[in-house]
Amino acid sequence: MNKVIATLIAGLFATAAFAQNPAPTTAPAAAVKAEAKHDKTVAKAEAKEAATVAKADTKEAKDVAKAQAKETKAAVKTTAKESKEVAKTEAKEAKADAKEAKADAKEAKKDVVTAKAETKHATKAAKAEKKAEAKEAKAEAAPAK
Repeated sequence: MNKVIATLIAGLFATAAFAQNPAPTTAPAAAVKAEAKHDKTVAKAEAKEAATVAKADTKEAKDVAKAQAKETKAAVKTTAKESKEVAKTEAKEAKADAKEAKADAKEAKKDVVTAKAETKHATKAAKAEKKAEAKEAKAEAAPAK
């Protein structure tokens, strides 16, 4: 029985010795840690670079939008100015046309007055001539008697 117990105890020790994991080495753990740190640093740098690029793109997009807004505003301003000038010119032309029409009407009125006066004078002259002829005819008729 002593032999059996000794064999059993020896078997347990042998099993225990083979069942244990080998002692961990510290070198691979340190390498993994260093690699993880390096990966983290690289990821940070990439994120920072991406943020810088995104910021630059945003700024560029803002500048482009600002320039387009400025161009649009200038175009609208120019169009408005041109429209205003056209309207002003048209108003001046209309005013000049009205003034010209008024002057023409005044001249026509003057012509009418002149024509009336000429007609009146012509009528008076015709009446006077008729009267003179009638008087002359009467005078000629009277001495013949």
